Amino acid sequence: MKFKIGEKVSLKVSQSYLKTNDPMPMLRPPDLVASDELGIITALLPKDLAEVKFRRGTFLLQTSHLKPEHSSEENA
Repeated sequence: MKFKIGEKVSLKVSQSYLKTNDPMPMLRPPDLVASDELGIITALLPKDLAEVKFRRGTFLLQTSHLKPEHSSEENA
């Protein structure tokens, strides 16, 4: 799926960790972002990575782990 900068997204699946988008990236616990929390894509990076700004930080995530705000997909 193709995403655009500024698009609102949420997590499709829970993550085992979150990688911060800092000059020296750190691994953070996954509970910083709820699965229903909306974030905004601030950059699209090579290798299907997106920089997503959530309420508690900006993280690097695989685009395959994201779903658009108005997605009809329902994951258990």
